[in-house]
Amino acid sequence: MLTKVQKWGNSLALRIPKAYALEAKLEKDSDVDISIVEGKLVIRPIVIVKQDLAQLLSGITEANLHNEYDTGEAVGNENW
Repeated sequence: MLTKVQKWGNSLALRIPKAYALEAKLEKDSDVDISIVEGKLVIRPIVIVKQDLAQLLSGITEANLHNEYDTGEAVGNENW
């Protein structure tokens, strides 16, 4: 499909046809990665997986648990 690159402020903009957006699962405010691969512009959707604290903490094991680290005396209004 042919389309035109248009000026948008100091940048250039490319309108993504609805059929392409649907197939790529893109919608308004979707995160994308833009790169140049072998001289071609590549736009890839980024899927951000949200995890809650319990899911994140479940990844901690004895093997990857860090030792306590002393950062010294408080220098501001820290309250430990």
